[in-house]
Amino acid sequence: MLLAIETSCDDTCAALLDGGRILSNVISSQAAAHAGFGGVVPEVAARHHLELATPVVEAALAEAGATLDDLEAVAVTAGPGLIGALLVGVSTAKAIAASRRLPLIPVDHLQGHVAANFLEPEPLEPPFLCLVASGGHTQLAAVRDHERHEILGQTLDDAAGEAFDKVARLLGLGYPGGPVVQKEAQSGDPEAFEMPVAMQRDPGLDFSFSGLKTAVLYRCRELGEDGVRERRADLAASFQKAVVDQLVAKVRRALKKGHWEAVALGGGVAANGPLRAAVAELCERQGVALKLVPIALCTDNAAMIGSAARWAHPVAYPDYLGYDAFATGERMAA
Repeated sequence: MLLAIETSCDDTCAALLDGGRILSNVISSQAAAHAGFGGVVPEVAARHHLELATPVVEAALAEAGATLDDLEAVAVTAGPGLIGALLVGVSTAKAIAASRRLPLIPVDHLQGHVAANFLEPEPLEPPFLCLVASGGHTQLAAVRDHERHEILGQTLDDAAGEAFDKVARLLGLGYPGGPVVQKEAQSGDPEAFEMPVAMQRDPGLDFSFSGLKTAVLYRCRELGEDGVRERRADLAASFQKAVVDQLVAKVRRALKKGHWEAVALGGGVAANGPLRAAVAELCERQGVALKLVPIALCTDNAAMIGSAARWAHPVAYPDYLGYDAFATGERMAA
């Protein structure tokens, strides 16, 4: 039995897994704590993780009907993410593992999003093309085995989820941006405002969302406070359509560049209804299988970390006592 812990951003998560079977998957969201700021405040997130780590682990154990004595290993997100938040999770995992001389399995957060597709009851086996879109990352990945993925394209500036958060703040919709923008857009006209879909002529697979965010800012300035209030739904719908169009365009281009029999989605933005529908339509036209994991496994969660840990390299006690988290780039050990 494996305990997995995820604290890379503002969700405190713990899960128990038996192979690819999820026994429990507990997520404690800090959204309310950050709502007044319109985004995640790193130090606030870290402090909340400190308060929540132990109760969340206890809740995951209780839900699975297990105790710490049942564990065979502990997995944890080591990066990338907010360094303070990550250190809370890594320290918690090291303490649990070291107290029982269990191996520790450090996991890359992005590989976790990919590995959510490996979980039961309908695991997707490599190779496949995976779009990972979240608040901190947007990338297209070639998944040819269980252990790693190859980045084919990534955002050159803002991540898609970050753009949702910033536009939600501009429109006065609150935080997190993805769900509130989608809800507001349901009553809007996606063709009401012309929004730029970046990188359309670029032959590569990279993304860019900063120009779209700026376009919404200029529209808001033109409309004024009253105008934004009156046209909020149209602005939200037009912005959302531009994001979805760019993401789908790059998936379409990736399918043309290589031979792929399946497409998968990962990350919080993968929970967006119009995106899921648009990718589903694309895959149907292209004759490609589509894997849509449950919404609960799109956003940050520990089950996906546990899934990735099955093919990651465990570190034996006491070697991991000097293991460090990493905000970006390569893992660094102390």
